[in-house]
Amino acid sequence: MDIEHKQLVQLLPLLPVLAQLGRTQHVTETAEILGVPQPTVSRALARASAVVGTELLVRDGRGIRLTPAARTLLPYIEAALAEFQAGLDRVRHESAVVRGRISVSFQHTFGEATLPILISAFRSRHPHTAFELSQGARAGCLEDLAAGDADFALTAPVAPEGRGIRSAALYREPLRFVLHHRHPLAGRTRVHLSELRNDPFVSLPSGLGLRSLSDALFREAGFRPRTAFEGQESYTVRGLVSAGLGFGILPPAGPGSGGGQYLRAAGLGLVEVPIDSGLAFREIGIAWRERAVEPDPVRLFRELVLSEGAELLAGLVKARSGTP
Repeated sequence: MDIEHKQLVQLLPLLPVLAQLGRTQHVTETAEILGVPQPTVSRALARASAVVGTELLVRDGRGIRLTPAARTLLPYIEAALAEFQAGLDRVRHESAVVRGRISVSFQHTFGEATLPILISAFRSRHPHTAFELSQGARAGCLEDLAAGDADFALTAPVAPEGRGIRSAALYREPLRFVLHHRHPLAGRTRVHLSELRNDPFVSLPSGLGLRSLSDALFREAGFRPRTAFEGQESYTVRGLVSAGLGFGILPPAGPGSGGGQYLRAAGLGLVEVPIDSGLAFREIGIAWRERAVEPDPVRLFRELVLSEGAELLAGLVKARSGTP
C-alpha cells in the first residue's frame, strides 16, 4: 500500500467529524451533533492534522477557526461526503424497489413458460420482488387490469389500446389443427378448414382468447362448427381429441403448450397439422395501465418486458413454432 493510499484510508473515517467541525467551529457542539464524546472529536482532529501534515483548526478564544489548509480541504470533504450520500440513497432506493410487489393477470396457456421466463429474468436482477398472479380467461384478465386489480395483463390477442390502457406485442405463433392420430387428414402437410366441415369440433369456452381466434377462422371459412364438447383449457381439448371426439384448434405443442403425453397403445394420440389460412396465428402481448405515478417495481418490469421480452422469449417461439 503506497503512502498516499495509506493516508487516505486513515482520513476516511474522520471526514464526517472534520466536515461538522468546519460547520460549527466548536468542538463541544460538533460532539453533540455527532453523538460522540468531546474527547473523540478532539482526538479525531489531532489524527487528521497528523495525517495531513499540518494543523487544520486552531483555537480562537473559546472556539476554533479553520486554518488556510482546512479552508482549502473542506470543500473536497463536503463533496466526497455528498457523493457517498448520493450513492447510499440510491442503494436504499433500489433496495426498496426490488422489495416491491407486481401483480400480473394472465391466460392459462402462458403459465407454463411465457410468464415464468419473464419473471425469472426480472428476479435474476431483483430477487426480492414479490409477484401476485391471477390466471383466467382473456376477458377476465383485461377486466382485472382495467379495474386496477392487476398491474399487467398477458393475453392473446394483444389488448387494444384505449381508455388509459397501453399494450405491446411480444411474439407471434401459429395455430394448428389438432387431429386424432388416425384421422384421414393426419398425414397432410396443410389442411383447409372447409375440409373439416363435417367433423365435430372440440372447442374452448367463450371469453378465451383462443376461442375468439378459432371463431374468426370459422367465419372466414363460411360455416359454424358442430361443437362436440367445450373444454375449459387446452389440456382437456388435447385429451379429448386424442380420444377421437373431434378436432381442435390450438397453438403448437412444445414448451408452455400443455401438450401432454398420450397412450398410443390404448388408441390415444394426436397430431398437429398446419392450417391453410392467413388468420391462423395468435399474437401474444402485454398490457398495462397508464398512471400519473407508476410504482418503481412496475416500471422496471414493464421496461424489461418491452426492451428484452422478444429476445427472452425467442427460444420459446422457436420451440413452439418449429421455426429455424
